[in-house]
Amino acid sequence: MAIQFTDQTAREAIESGKPVVIDFWATWCGPCMKLGPVVEELAEKYGDKAIIGKLNIDEHDEVSTEQRVRNIPTILFFKDGEMKQRSVGYVGLSDLEAILLPLL
Repeated sequence: MAIQFTDQTAREAIESGKPVVIDFWATWCGPCMKLGPVVEELAEKYGDKAIIGKLNIDEHDEVSTEQRVRNIPTILFFKDGEMKQRSVGYVGLSDLEAILLPLL
C-alpha cells in the first residue's frame, strides 16, 4: 500500500537516502485519480525495496513548492536525497517501473 505522505514524512523519506517515489496529486484532478491505482500497484510490487507514496498538494504544499511541481499528476523519483527523475501526466505501470528499477 502506498504511503500517504505529509510534507514532514516526505522530507524524512527523501533524507533517508533510500529510493523514494512521490506521487503529487489532488482530489479534483481526473488524471491523478486514474494514476492512483497504478501507484498503488507499484507500491505493492516494490514497497519492500523503495518508499512509495502519495502527497496531496492541497493539504501539504511545501514539498511540491520546493520541488517546483507545476502540473499534476507529477511523480518524482529520489535516491541518496536527490531528485533523479520526474514524470508528468498519466503513465502506465511499465513506464514507472522503467524509471524506478535502475534506482533500486
